[in-house]
Amino acid sequence: MQTMTPKLPIAAITDEFSPDLAEALPVMQEIGMHAAELRVVNGKNILDLNEEELQIAKDRLDRAGFTVVSIASPVLKCVLPNGPQLDTRFQQDVFASKHTFEDQPRLTEQAIKIAKFFGARIIRVFSYWRTIRPELCHDAIVEALAQLARLAQKEDLIIGIENEHACNLGTAAEVARILDLVPNPHLMLIWDPANSLVAGEHPFPGGYSVLPKDRIVHIHAKDCHMEGGQPVWGPLGTRHVPWKQHIEALLRDGYNGYLSLETHWPGPNGDKLEASRICGWNLRGLAAA
Repeated sequence: MQTMTPKLPIAAITDEFSPDLAEALPVMQEIGMHAAELRVVNGKNILDLNEEELQIAKDRLDRAGFTVVSIASPVLKCVLPNGPQLDTRFQQDVFASKHTFEDQPRLTEQAIKIAKFFGARIIRVFSYWRTIRPELCHDAIVEALAQLARLAQKEDLIIGIENEHACNLGTAAEVARILDLVPNPHLMLIWDPANSLVAGEHPFPGGYSVLPKDRIVHIHAKDCHMEGGQPVWGPLGTRHVPWKQHIEALLRDGYNGYLSLETHWPGPNGDKLEASRICGWNLRGLAAA
């Protein structure tokens, strides 16, 4: 397995291995990862760490030789005031962060500060919790993302809007429409094919075919199949996202960003570290094929 050289660089959201960087990073290194995406560190959302905690995290990452590629922030993962009724079909994962619309300017400021501190280029954001009429939220989403892109442009950062099935932009078709309305190159896409699947779309080749390829900056890798309208997460590359063919298409289309593991699968006997170890090796194999 040591001979598998990925054709695309691989990374992971560290808390998918463990909320403790001291536990997560050595396993990521074993797999051949040298890049990290930060979401929850020591049980706290990355935006809630104080200066001392941030410095400790940075020192540990630096010592282990890791680059931080993305701050997986919870920006715009909140209820849009005066929006349509929420769609209750989807679980709202908050990952140690439960903020409101009023918190968003403060969160944005903190996300920019933390991205610069870690030298990360990308700040992941969302599109408000999904409503029963997502299209009625598009004007507000366009306004918010255009503003975030302008702020990022000043700091030479990238806002990465993730298609998230629990938010108003869940499918490739939905997010492509918004990207078209906000042409600022500092707004890019974090493409998550599994989220597209959960949102009711065929992520590949269907969903991927409508995406502007030059706006894909980062990719989240996880896998599932659907049962009774709900996702059942499993080992990467074994469920209903055709990862091998998708990665081949990404390479053909000139994508050169990261494939970042976001395991989601609880793992054998609920062992999340082992789940991410298995999925991490699977990702390395898929990226090398």
